Amino acid sequence: MKIIFDSSTLILLAKVELLREIIAEVTIIIPEKVKVECLSKESIDAILISTLIKEKKIEVKKAGDEEAIKKIQRDFRIESGEAGTIWLARRLNCPMATDDGPTIKACKVIGQRFTTAIHFLLNIALRNRLELPMALAKLEKLSTYSRYSRKIIEDATKRLKGEN
Repeated sequence: MKIIFDSSTLILLAKVELLREIIAEVTIIIPEKVKVECLSKESIDAILISTLIKEKKIEVKKAGDEEAIKKIQRDFRIESGEAGTIWLARRLNCPMATDDGPTIKACKVIGQRFTTAIHFLLNIALRNRLELPMALAKLEKLSTYSRYSRKIIEDATKRLKGEN
């Protein structure tokens, strides 16, 4: 399955050391702008993302129509990388991965399928590809690096423990 990623989810998955596991299951495609955003800082996650791009495990594509992207950006008050991700996902008829609140709202408004870093973590853990203590540790790291509400983290914890 192909999924178009924005920088928020790509960086989060790199930070919690799940990106290589995700790449084993899905084809990750990013717009050029997302590549620039992800590699703009010198960090471990930027090095990992750069390495995966060089290894051709993350595909970089031109997003497309700049005017349409600017319109999405203005209409939903989101950054250009997120707007380009939406445009590319729609153009390729693929779901997208985002953890950016305004972008999630935009996806809901236009009917764009999306997923988040927590969804990836839950999916891997619930298929027994990650043991519970490790999954809970990665969820804790996600809560540190992200802006998930306490309610979302509590719900994910319950799901991991089989309480939901």
